[in-house]
Amino acid sequence: MISEIANRIFNQVIADYHKFDDIDYPVKNPYDAETLEHLFYVKNWIDTAQWHMEDVVRNPQIDAAEGLSWKRRIDAQNQVRTDMVEFIDGYFLNLYKNIKALPDAKINTESPAWALDRLSILALKIYHMKEEAERETATAEHREQCQAKLNVLLAQRDDLSQSIDELIADIEAGKKYMKVYKQMKMYNDPSLNPVLYNKA
Repeated sequence: MISEIANRIFNQVIADYHKFDDIDYPVKNPYDAETLEHLFYVKNWIDTAQWHMEDVVRNPQIDAAEGLSWKRRIDAQNQVRTDMVEFIDGYFLNLYKNIKALPDAKINTESPAWALDRLSILALKIYHMKEEAERETATAEHREQCQAKLNVLLAQRDDLSQSIDELIADIEAGKKYMKVYKQMKMYNDPSLNPVLYNKA
């Protein structure tokens, strides 16, 4: 099952990252470059690094110039994240290019890779909520509240995993078909962001 592979690798990445807990630590992908596992590893490493960038920029004591620098870095990282999702969708599109859609086949509102993107972020939420639920320096009330939230996140992962596997099965059976839609983010493009092109 695709979701089983994805969840296993996302958890592996998060564990690997936290051995060093360094946003700039170079990724060491253990999977062959042509495999889906390799793409999943890269995808979650991007998400994990960005998660921790978001933590840094929310420091209320951060210097304004440093905060702006982090915000711009997050914007750039978000573009990398988006590009990676679209690349993974391209992988699925190529994988299923010879499957003939049934006459009554429908398109899903969310592509496989964007659903997997949510699963990747969910893995990070689960990891860090579990940390909070077990944090010994926190109050018992805090830990209890975090455990309740963790239970919800775990249920969400089960439901989302099932939905992803059902979507993939429907595509393989020709019951659904997919397209790769580009996000076309405008804020990073100097030809599309009026603040940027009016300054030029």
